[in-house]
Amino acid sequence: MLESIYVGMTGLTGYSRGLRVIANNTTNINTPGFKKSTLEFKDLFYSNRATGGGNSAYGQLGFGLNTGATTLSFRQGELRQTGNDLDLAIDGQGMFMLRDPSGRITYTRAGQLEFNSEGILVDRTSGLTVLGFDSNGVLGSISIDGMRTRAGSATTSVVFGGNLSSSSTTQTVGNVRVIDSAGGEHVLSARFTNTNATTPGSWNVELLDGTTVVGAAQQIIFASGVPTAATSTLNFTYTPPGFTAPMNVTLDFSTDVTSFAAGTLSTLAMTSQNGFQPGGLTRVSFDASGTLVLTYANGQTTNHGQLALARFDTEDGVVAVGDNQFQASSGAGWQTGTAESGSFGAVRGGVVEISNVDLSQEFSDLIVMQRGYQASSQIITTANEMLQELFQMKGR
Repeated sequence: MLESIYVGMTGLTGYSRGLRVIANNTTNINTPGFKKSTLEFKDLFYSNRATGGGNSAYGQLGFGLNTGATTLSFRQGELRQTGNDLDLAIDGQGMFMLRDPSGRITYTRAGQLEFNSEGILVDRTSGLTVLGFDSNGVLGSISIDGMRTRAGSATTSVVFGGNLSSSSTTQTVGNVRVIDSAGGEHVLSARFTNTNATTPGSWNVELLDGTTVVGAAQQIIFASGVPTAATSTLNFTYTPPGFTAPMNVTLDFSTDVTSFAAGTLSTLAMTSQNGFQPGGLTRVSFDASGTLVLTYANGQTTNHGQLALARFDTEDGVVAVGDNQFQASSGAGWQTGTAESGSFGAVRGGVVEISNVDLSQEFSDLIVMQRGYQASSQIITTANEMLQELFQMKGR
């Protein structure tokens, strides 16, 4: 009976541990990147006792319940929208890599990130540095320091599109916008003069700033209604007011420009130019491959660094350390790479992966633990009553 009490005690201990695991899972149901645990139950050791009569057969009596390790479930949790571009989730395999000041690397599925005051990408909850690869594939931090503004770029090419009426004698295309090296914008115009009388299909093209000719006449020649290859691009030199150094501007007619008879109506116009003014940083985001995309007020974007991801070979190689983080167990193999490469999943921006805890399953397991604990308690109570009955019998 004393052994029965001991067996009951092992049940109380085991189910108490099971309850603790369930409690931890349940309380973390809304924790981003949390992975549920399951406690392993197993029977304790056995004693072999002879059945008597010289028979070699033995009977086995168990000594109760034992608990082993807890196993982590890495089933993916739901991806929940947050609207924050620096809230990231991995759709598939992989974990974000974090590094503390001592150089220790941990891993997380909770991609709640931000840039600190020094411009370094860190985990928002722990402040640990998020690791990534630079353009040379070197592992390190991701920083936007010195990249909060984007310098302007002078216009070098202006692209045109539309039809220049071959029956017109002169045509002026206005609103030709160019950017100088200091980021200033200048509105020019291109004046076309029909010289078909001297050279079939030809036009003289001048560049004007207001009414002042700032680009001497050059000739464009159309054959069968399209510019010839030799004259489809015209190079002009323009010195903006207040500048001493000129800028070279190419007028590009090589694509989508025609010259057919259309009365005096022409649709030729500037379609694009490659210059831009200085602009401040307006948005920081990551694409599906984990590449940092910086967007500026001038409409320009820059890619800068790529998030590093890691994955484990087996679940035995992962240990939970708290703060939504995991680390590699001793000697365990981990693979490092980038999103959408190999077996790594894609990075999703504006979402977080919440816990993978199934609350209904946890409540079912809770009932099992409660019943097991009650049964173990009843065993102890019954064995104790039997002992008391034995002592009373001996007293009589």
